[in-house]
Amino acid sequence: MIKKILIANRGEIACRVIRTAKKMGIKTVAVYSDADANALHVRQADEAIHIGASPSSQSYLDIEKIIAAVKQSNADAVHPGYGFLSENPAFADRLEQEGIILIGPPANAMRAMGDKITSKKLAAGAGVSTVPGHMGLIVDADHAVKIAREIGYPVMIKASAGGGGKGMRIAWNDEEAREGFQASKNEAKSAFGDDRIFIEKFVSEPRHIEIQIMGDKHGDIIYLNERECSIQRRNQKVIEEAPSPFLDEKTRKAMGEQAVALARAVNYHSAGTVEFIVDGKRNFYFLEMNTRLQVEHPITEMITGLDLVELMIRIADGEALPLSQNDVKRNGWALECRLYAEDPYRNFLPSTGRLTRYNPPVATDDNNEVKIRNDGGVYEGGEISIYYDPMISKLVTWGKNRQMAIQAMQEALDSFELEGIGNNLPFLSAVMRQKRFQEGKLTTAYIAEEFPDGFHGVSPTPDEARSFAAIAAFINFKLQERAAMISGTLDNHRRIVKNEWVVSIFDQSFPLVIEVDHAGAKLEFADGEQISLESHWLPGMTICQFSVSDRSNMVVKVDVKGTSIRLRHGGIDAIAHVREPNIAALAALMPKKLPPDTSKMLLCPMPGVITAIFVKKGDEVEVGQPLAIVEAMKMENMLRSEKKSKIGEISVKVGQSLGVDETIMEFE
Repeated sequence: MIKKILIANRGEIACRVIRTAKKMGIKTVAVYSDADANALHVRQADEAIHIGASPSSQSYLDIEKIIAAVKQSNADAVHPGYGFLSENPAFADRLEQEGIILIGPPANAMRAMGDKITSKKLAAGAGVSTVPGHMGLIVDADHAVKIAREIGYPVMIKASAGGGGKGMRIAWNDEEAREGFQASKNEAKSAFGDDRIFIEKFVSEPRHIEIQIMGDKHGDIIYLNERECSIQRRNQKVIEEAPSPFLDEKTRKAMGEQAVALARAVNYHSAGTVEFIVDGKRNFYFLEMNTRLQVEHPITEMITGLDLVELMIRIADGEALPLSQNDVKRNGWALECRLYAEDPYRNFLPSTGRLTRYNPPVATDDNNEVKIRNDGGVYEGGEISIYYDPMISKLVTWGKNRQMAIQAMQEALDSFELEGIGNNLPFLSAVMRQKRFQEGKLTTAYIAEEFPDGFHGVSPTPDEARSFAAIAAFINFKLQERAAMISGTLDNHRRIVKNEWVVSIFDQSFPLVIEVDHAGAKLEFADGEQISLESHWLPGMTICQFSVSDRSNMVVKVDVKGTSIRLRHGGIDAIAHVREPNIAALAALMPKKLPPDTSKMLLCPMPGVITAIFVKKGDEVEVGQPLAIVEAMKMENMLRSEKKSKIGEISVKVGQSLGVDETIMEFE
């Protein structure tokens, strides 16, 4: 049996592999860069070896340094996780040459599936459904109609030299095929000087659904159901679930069998995923095969009861699969939300810095109704670096059905305390609340369609606004009560705290009267509406459950700063001020503080490093002209001029690290 595993990765996946290895009694070796010297995976492993500088090219992607670390630690095997070297056939070859076990698939499978053209040819040869199309050139409109009929409408008419949407038309019938051919041809000639046209199937209402497969070295391969990964942003998965709310048993079986057929075609073993695009009529087409463990593997584990990392280790050690296809279970429903260090209010730009608070919801695995799991690789006080992927953790919930899993996720997101950096928690909460998501009407365009102008938070309903006002009034009363008790003005439990208050929240004022008892409070608003509130919140608590009339079990994050009370729940983020009526009347007369004028400044939109500056003082610049590049978390962000202007002072140099809103340059 394998006795020691070196994990050629970092972050949450390294911690994930360590967890299973410990369960199996296997020693683990972590590798780390300069930036990860104090990382969680380094703390959790039995041994840790430094492999280089912070940039991944000088550490986690350096094959020779990984090999040297394996030899230094006398590890038997390497688990590459995902990303970095996990699908690198050259790395697999080097391990084989050195007699080191790779906990992953063979190099030939990586090569075959890593090339898009080769993989599609192999898929077609293995009987896997691929996107129909005619890659030859279309001669004229009649030819376009003929090919379109053969493929089946709708079709996508594309310019061979196309890009940016130019020379592209969708045709749903013969007439549109004729018109689209000529329009695409004319547009392509004008835009690219090349009017060659081809046609392929247009996949309407596209969903991204993938099949998890697992194979051993004895020729047995099974599929472990599917995962729905349609909710994506910039082709980056954000929310996944298993099973898919869209597939029926017939389609699921067909997709699974085709995934297994493809794996057999390349003599595959270990964990792998075959990805498909599925249209609104459940027609499915091969996209690609990922020859590694997927980020979203926990939801498959939750519905099957299997430990995929353990299976990978046992298969690498030569063991046969312990189950057949008929043994694969599908129990309940699981959701995964990816928590990213990115600011949803700033177009999801990366965020770096220190986690001043990191308190995930308590994991549960013994509840028959719901389960919670958080796969993380960080800790409170730890640093989120600019060098690597922005993922903080993966929050997973399981329920007996989809509705229960969603409800569990809503409560888990509300209970997740994450402070110090921008993060997408409020965005994830917002999606969970949406009717379209709850109905399972998902496509790969979901985020673009539901948030066309970006994410700006969740606006409360009138009832929610009143509930938040009631919670703020209750918290304020408890704070006032404590202050009175400290000052000695409470006598024999007789309150002298006033009962009449005005809550300012959501640009509204809520005059009310509050009566507090041991279980909560009763509130009456100026319009006569009465609300009962139950809670055991006490000063100092940062998170608590509130039951407001019929809105039971609202998990609310509470942050008291001075005279303001910040409340967060379900993607709603509000600042409340609770004042006595006479003070509230005066506050209403106060002018609002205007934000500073930054129109003549170029500010850094995210924490990052200036990698290029294209202008100098005195230059005249036009609208859209490149000014500088900021790089963070493997993302290069070009900053351009928004208006015609003249460059004034430049405050930074190439190579300088900046925080959010630091000045890069000024305009005259």
